[in-house]
Parts: sequence; C-alpha cells; structure tokens
Amino acid sequence: MRISDYLKTVFMEKFNSKPEVIASAPGRLDFLNTHQDYKGLPVVSVAINKRTYVAVSVSNTTRVVSINLCRENLPCIDELDARNPVLLGKGWFGDYIRSVLVTLKNIGANIRNFNMLIYSEIPVASGLASSAALQVAAIKALSEIFDIKLGPREIAELAYRSEHDVMGIPCGRLDQYGSAMGGITLIETKPPYNTETFMTTMFELVAVNSGIRHSTGLIHPIRIRELAQGLKELLTIPDLPSKIRTLISEDIYDTNWAELELNEIEPFLSSINQVSRKRILFTLKMHKSTVLALDLIKNPSGSTMSRVEEFLNAECSQCLDEASKTNNQALRFLGGIINYQHVLLRDLYDVSTPELEEIRRRALMAGGVGVKISGAGLGGAMLVVVDKEIDGTKVVKEVENISAGAWKVEIDRGVRTEEN
Repeated sequence: MRISDYLKTVFMEKFNSKPEVIASAPGRLDFLNTHQDYKGLPVVSVAINKRTYVAVSVSNTTRVVSINLCRENLPCIDELDARNPVLLGKGWFGDYIRSVLVTLKNIGANIRNFNMLIYSEIPVASGLASSAALQVAAIKALSEIFDIKLGPREIAELAYRSEHDVMGIPCGRLDQYGSAMGGITLIETKPPYNTETFMTTMFELVAVNSGIRHSTGLIHPIRIRELAQGLKELLTIPDLPSKIRTLISEDIYDTNWAELELNEIEPFLSSINQVSRKRILFTLKMHKSTVLALDLIKNPSGSTMSRVEEFLNAECSQCLDEASKTNNQALRFLGGIINYQHVLLRDLYDVSTPELEEIRRRALMAGGVGVKISGAGLGGAMLVVVDKEIDGTKVVKEVENISAGAWKVEIDRGVRTEEN
C-alpha cells in the first residue's frame, strides 16, 4: 500500500474525514563541514529517502496525532487552538507543531483550526534530522491548505526560526535547509542564506543509526563557549598581527573563519588553552577540506584530484588508505576527505565514542570508502559512502548487529506535496 493511501485510511479512522493535503520532507545526512553552521560557515547536507509525512484537513478544532507515538503507547494526541498556540514544554511532542504555528502567526499567516496526522520513517534522535523534517513537512502542508504560498527556502527559514527562536533549541540551519531543498545542498549560513543543490552518481550511501541517544543542546553550547574563549584569549596577545585581529571576534559567528589562514594563525595558538586550540584547528581544517571536496564533486578533474591527494598525504595519509576499496579515483579522494573529517570530529572536537568507532571500523572493513559521524556526535548517525560497484548491503549486514539499524538510502528530493 502506498504511504498516501495508508495515511488516508488512518486519517479517516482518527478524524472521520479525508485529508485535504499530504506533504512530506526528507531526513538528511550531514555530509560535509559538520559543526560549522553555528559559526557562519557553509555546510553540506544530503537528503535521503526516509521521509516524514503530514496529512491535514480544515476542522473546527485542532487535533494533532502522531502514528509513531501511538504505536509506542506514548502520549500521541495534542489538542489546541491553532489561533492561539502556546508551547507546553517538558519535551511535549506537540510543541514542534505549536512552534510552527507561532512562527507562521509571526509572519501574519491566517491559520485556522485543523486536523493533522503525522507519520515518520525517520528514527527519532538518530541524527537524521527527524524534528526538522517534521517541521518542514508541517509548514508545507499548512502553507498549502491555507494558501500561504511558501517556497522551499522560505519554508526552510521558517522551520529554522520555529526550532531555534521559538523552541529555543541551539541548532544551525543545516537540518531545515537540507530537508527543504533536498539533494546534495551547499548551505550558506550567513544572510541571505544562499543554497546550491546538485546531484551526483559517484556513490551510494548507507545510513547507520548508532542507537545512542544524543542531544544537540548538550554539545553545541559547550563547543561554542570553548571556541569563544579561545578567540578571546587570542585577542589579548599583544603581537597578534592586525590581519588576524580584524578577522576574529569573541563572537564565533562574527569571526571571518573562511578568510583565516591556518599557517598564519597557528603559531599563536600555542598561547591559548589547549581545548580551545583544538576547536579552532578543527574549524579551519574542516572548512579547508570541505572546499576541496566540493571542488572534487563539481569538477573531478586530474588537477583537482592532485590537490586533494597532496592535502591528504600531508594531513592524514591513513584516511586515503582507508578509501582504497574503489577503482574510482575521484571517489577514493572524496572518501579520503570524509574519513579525514571524521578524524577531525574524533580528535579535535571530541564527539566520537568507542561504539561509534567500532561501527566505523566494521563499515570500512565491509567496503565503505568514507565513513564519518553525521550530526552533532556522541551518538546519533553515521554516514557511509560506498562505491556503486560494491553492494552497500554488505555494510548493512556488518553493522546492523551493533547498531539500532542500518539502511541503504538514496539521495532524495526535498519538501513536496504528495497529494492536494
């Protein structure tokens, strides 16, 4: 049975009516430049074909029902007045929709009461952006039924405001923009938040849910404080060159990371605390490797591959060796960069765990070309890049008994209306 037909059946059972709109949005894997969006640096997301679906019809009162939570015998029904939404807090699932309503109200949208049914293929707290996909799909469905006429980028920005500003979750724009735009999307995280979406047939993907629950709110604020402290200490160095001084700020978002040259700032990093030193090194090296990876995806020429090879041989030759299970040279170098970014996450950002390292070891052994943490880390998801000539099922079988689930996934479209 098609998912839309299933949703129509359940909608009739729950609300005794048919849905007027069904919308959906994909989950995403954090592809490149992890932990950089809250620093104002561009990030790269890849949308996958695990989606969240939202079915809606106009009603006299508002009821929101989550099929997934009902199946788990958890509180799964929220009742409210859509014209006067108030967040309940304490982890209430309905706040994800209530915050959307607050955000839409803030832009003057005329939202009336409705029935909403939610169904998601994306595991919660798995690092696959389940909350962003829910809010993106909900905004799409409400914009259709109440004729607000929102495009994907507008939906992405409103979903970000909903989670960040209204719910107070310290996220960047990666999840919302990645889900709304789909494909492989480069997301500029400073105004006007430009995006560039492209596709590639260079590789397949496997998504692994480690099963380790994690909270972005327990990771990002700490790393932000550590970076800010390091920048503050740098600014107290008397002989810090004026070029560097003009590029940095105690506010990590206002710092011009993209213009900072590692070879120029590194001599001064020994003068600051070692934790902050690691976080600054991570930020600069992660961004440098992302620029190279994007060049490789867009133009896998010999000269581009030579630059990547030179970089990896200097930074992490083992990362390139781990990517040797492919005859595709461009993919080998891309896999090397993905492996390098995982090493940075592990060694300079301290967001890996022994369990994640074992998943990664087995995924590489089973044929993965590049394997890295996807998301905030300390749990959540792992991304595995596989050569199309190698069956990703081997990776799935190798890691599924030490994880909460692994799936071959396809690059998917962004937010869309399934039926209207």
